[in-house]
Amino acid sequence: MSVKEELRATVAGIVGADPASVADDDNLVVLGLGSLEMMRLVTKWRRAGLKVEFRDLAATPTIAAWADMMEEARA
Repeated sequence: MSVKEELRATVAGIVGADPASVADDDNLVVLGLGSLEMMRLVTKWRRAGLKVEFRDLAATPTIAAWADMMEEARA
């Protein structure tokens, strides 16, 4: 599973949407992802060893942008 597919499935599960309905450039906040959920994701990903920042996720809340950040954090 690609990073985008993982993110899409995770976000869709949180907002109660079908993963297929979440496009790469959809604004995840508009879809219903709140700041509390974003903070929980940041905590989860940091515990997994990824260096992600809430402000970065909130600045560009799209699957495409987050996937790029994740790939950089994993490198």
